[in-house]
Amino acid sequence: MSPRKLDPETRAALVDIAARLLAEHGAEALSTRKIAAEAGTSTMAVYTHFGSMSGLVREMVHEGFARLERQFAKVRRTDDPVADMAVLGYAYRQNAKANSHLYAVMFGGQSLAGFSLTEEDRQFGRYTLLTVVDCATRCIEAGRFRRDDPILIAHEMWIATHGLVNLELGGYLIDPVDADRCYDTILNSLLLGVGDDPRSVSASMTASRKRRRREVEADPEPAEAVASRR
Repeated sequence: MSPRKLDPETRAALVDIAARLLAEHGAEALSTRKIAAEAGTSTMAVYTHFGSMSGLVREMVHEGFARLERQFAKVRRTDDPVADMAVLGYAYRQNAKANSHLYAVMFGGQSLAGFSLTEEDRQFGRYTLLTVVDCATRCIEAGRFRRDDPILIAHEMWIATHGLVNLELGGYLIDPVDADRCYDTILNSLLLGVGDDPRSVSASMTASRKRRRREVEADPEPAEAVASRR
């Protein structure tokens, strides 16, 4: 008898339900019983699909980075790579806000079900940065950034954006220094710091603002759309 095929829609639903329970009720809500009840299945489904609760949490980490990669993919590649870089930064922020329940888990900021990040998990996350590395390379080739290591530049952008996002999600950034104002200032300084000139930075930042709503601020994908790709 051939082994029974696992239902990808059930797998995706379990991940989304676990993430929602985490967002709404905290870590104490993550139990196989509660997750299975929400999914209309048995507790065995968690173990069948993920091996353990820790395995389910690992899948939440990977799903969080997969959603970030899909958000990055919505950002157009244009003849203004600095504007593209700015839009990528806003895409990162949008993904974090849309998936705040996954964000802390993605970076090991919340320990659940005995789970801890492995180097393989971290490498999975680092792969999503390749889009930013490519953009930094195009900025260098266009003469906007000085000749430097595009990987280092991408990490500088990541570190700055990640730090702001943590404060933004924590509700610390309010008028008159709200998250948008802070991020525009930080990003402007970073772009100047890697060699761009003030006038060009100003033009690219203006162009990026016009693109945010269309490319970044769209509603996150519904769970069924995610499930259909699995």
